[in-house]
Amino acid sequence: MTDPRSSRRSAPKLALRYHRRISVALLAFWLVQALTGMIMVFHWELDDALLPGVERSLDLLAMERSIDELAPEGSGKTVGSVWESGGVANRFDLYLDGPDGSSLVRVDGAGNVLRTRADAEMVADGGWISTLKSVHHNLLAGEIGDWIVGISGLFLFTNLILGLIAAWPRAGTWRRALLPVAGKGAKVAQTYAWHRAVGLWGVLPGLALAGSGVLLVFADTVEAIVQPPSIAAPDLSGEGDVGFAAAVGSALNEFPRARVSGVSMPSEDGGAYRIRLLQDSETRGVYGTTTLFVRASDGAIVARQDALNDGPSRSFVDGLFPFHTGHAGGTLGRMLVLAAGLWLVVMIALGLLLWQRRR
Repeated sequence: MTDPRSSRRSAPKLALRYHRRISVALLAFWLVQALTGMIMVFHWELDDALLPGVERSLDLLAMERSIDELAPEGSGKTVGSVWESGGVANRFDLYLDGPDGSSLVRVDGAGNVLRTRADAEMVADGGWISTLKSVHHNLLAGEIGDWIVGISGLFLFTNLILGLIAAWPRAGTWRRALLPVAGKGAKVAQTYAWHRAVGLWGVLPGLALAGSGVLLVFADTVEAIVQPPSIAAPDLSGEGDVGFAAAVGSALNEFPRARVSGVSMPSEDGGAYRIRLLQDSETRGVYGTTTLFVRASDGAIVARQDALNDGPSRSFVDGLFPFHTGHAGGTLGRMLVLAAGLWLVVMIALGLLLWQRRR
């Protein structure tokens, strides 16, 4: 019969063995994710800080004029959607498509153009921030990159659990494990002690960040399992268009204390404006999920979904993004996410140093 005490002693050793192997194999992926993720925490504010101008009040008619000037009738150009920049209030990115390609035009609340960037630009005019965001999301590799990031994140989550099992202190040794004495012991022992201590201090936030990131990558699967209520685009057609200002105004009349997060424009043969608003009490700091469909022909609201009253399953799915970015906890939450990213970088550095010293 196997001695239970022997099994308990061997579990940390087995966990440590696989922890080392997985770490060596995937540390490059994790380092990229950690570094880009740290930049992403405040990338909205960073991007807007690099642009001139001050905050402007939202003037919907001025915004509509700017859209019409960028995509005049008969030019072959269209503004497909409008999204808040997420940094300075009332700044928006207009997604412009035309015969000469696609571009992003950032405007302020008065419709003044602050920057125009070709969609393919990866460095200039804030393109480097968009590039780093794509690296963080999918390594610039599309759907294949999504799978790589998702699987490496799943391994990270698993590896943190293995590391926790391997590092779990015995009774009466918690203080020594959490507060190692600097300069005591051989270099290998010192490095291990600090790797273990730093890991124990930050493993829970690390697990939360890695787990939520994996769920975001596989959001479609999560939705299929949780099956939250959704709002479908109504099948509408008709002549005439009340215009951007009137449509968004109708949505804001329903939620007067909300701010505009995004607007998807109707098709040329009619349809509806899809408008997303952010209410004060939503956990998101950007890209609110209160959604309304406004009929283009007459400005009537034909469908709506209130993010504050959409049920627990919808709230869970929509809450993954602000949880992962830290927005759910306000500025403090975002600072904690930034600290968790830095923690992972330090853990990778200490782990690599420990591996080198043991060779």
